[in-house]
Amino acid sequence: MSDLNNLDDIDGVALSEPQLQAILNQIDLDVLNLLREGKLSAAKYHMPGEHGATMDRASGLLALLAAREKYEALLRSLPAWQTSQAEECCDG
Repeated sequence: MSDLNNLDDIDGVALSEPQLQAILNQIDLDVLNLLREGKLSAAKYHMPGEHGATMDRASGLLALLAAREKYEALLRSLPAWQTSQAEECCDG
C-alpha cells in the first residue's frame, strides 16, 4: 500500500478517553525502555526494509515526548463530565 499524500479521503471518529490513555501508556513504556539499560545512546538504529528510516535513540526519545504531549493535550480536551437522562416510569 502506498503512502497517503493527504487526509481528504480518511474518515474516523474521535479517540475515546481509554484509547488515549492506552496510547499514553504505550508511549510511557517506550520512553522507559529507551532510558533503561543504557539504550539511550548515540547508536543509530533503522527500520527494516529497503527504504527503512534511520535515527538515533535520542531523536526517538524526542519524537516520543512530542507525541506524548500531543496525545495528552487531546486527553485534556475531552469533556470533564457527561450527562445522561433517565425516564421515570410509574406503575400506578
